[in-house]
Amino acid sequence: MGAESRRNFLRKSGLGLAATASLGGRRSVRGANDRMVLGIIGCGGRGRRLGEELSSFGDARVAYVCDPDQERVDQALKVTGADHGVNDLRRILEDVSVDAVVITACDHWHAPAAILACEAGKHVYVEKPCGHNLREGRLLVEAARRHRRVMQHGTQSRSSEKIKKGIQMLHEGLIGKVLIAKSVNSQRRVNIGSLQPSKPPSHLDYDLWVGPAEWADYQSNFVHYHWHWFQKFGTGDIGNDGVHGIDLARWGLGVETHPSFVSGYGSKMFFDDDQEFPDTYSITYEYPGDNQVGSKRVLIYEQRDWSPYRQDADKNSLFFYGTEGMMTMGSRGIRIFGKDNKPIRQEEYGATNADHLRDFLDAIRSGGRRTNADIEIGHLSAALPHLGNIVARTGRSIRFDPEAEQIIGDDEANRLLGRRYREKHWAIPSAV
Repeated sequence: MGAESRRNFLRKSGLGLAATASLGGRRSVRGANDRMVLGIIGCGGRGRRLGEELSSFGDARVAYVCDPDQERVDQALKVTGADHGVNDLRRILEDVSVDAVVITACDHWHAPAAILACEAGKHVYVEKPCGHNLREGRLLVEAARRHRRVMQHGTQSRSSEKIKKGIQMLHEGLIGKVLIAKSVNSQRRVNIGSLQPSKPPSHLDYDLWVGPAEWADYQSNFVHYHWHWFQKFGTGDIGNDGVHGIDLARWGLGVETHPSFVSGYGSKMFFDDDQEFPDTYSITYEYPGDNQVGSKRVLIYEQRDWSPYRQDADKNSLFFYGTEGMMTMGSRGIRIFGKDNKPIRQEEYGATNADHLRDFLDAIRSGGRRTNADIEIGHLSAALPHLGNIVARTGRSIRFDPEAEQIIGDDEANRLLGRRYREKHWAIPSAV
């Protein structure tokens, strides 16, 4: 959005930037019996599921559902009981009665929609990865802090009490010093074919769907879901499914900054189709600490999107290697092994969507406390898929400055920290 059109939008909403900043926590002080008013942006399976979950809470009401695809809007209206179904997210942001939005749209919309929502005084739940690229993640952190909005990242395992307990055991030294964490994403995806541009279906406003991303003529294997595999719209499976395990690996490893060196491999080894991201990765992230023995940490990410054949029965798994044992996390829960690989403890855990949404609503009601997956946490974890994708695209290792958030000595790689936007589009973040 150009500066003038952005000001007009906020003026129409009754929320100029100064007014937005002065809100402080106006919507955050609703009484305990007041129902929080919400909008869902993105009505695919994830959006409908979270909308249905929120509609079941006694203190929340889904007032709007929004998607460029009218068929999806109609489906979401039935599931959530929302009052309004719209195609353009600006209709939600213009309504001053809306307290918060839940953004489950395509990756290329996550940051633009979230920043616009902050500017309009809304709190934000943004699905993973929080930005389409690393630069957008930082813009989200800045927007949340500048406008004093609660912003929750959709890595819901952060709100699982049993996972929290497992991470606490790691941090308390149950398996000694955790030096290496490995996240494995191994599953069979589908071939999306090789298609040519065609006419969009009548129920889809394709111009709205592309939004601020660089323009690409419509192909039917862009929508829905397969946009994940195209560089203008998605972040590959490392940013889609992989970020969940990467987030937990980083949490368990106890690192609270960016890595300084990223190396490895990413390529298409199996799928002969239009996918633009690797189906196979082996990426290593190095955290040097003070560069002394004992302070270094390493996070490893493996992905095989063509292989349902796994090294154990835990599907997508995490492995934490300590100096005195090992912990795994997977579909069978948490398992801990000690000396001679002897099992010493096992605990199950389940789904955490409701807990994560509850944390978001409670943080808003509290007046603005940080959530379990505050946007700063989300940015640090989502940055790892972005850096892994840069290694895959350039075919070389990168050295990264964690403070400046810049790649050192490689201009080509450094440009990939951001992206090109569609010229003069109204949703381009104002800081770009």
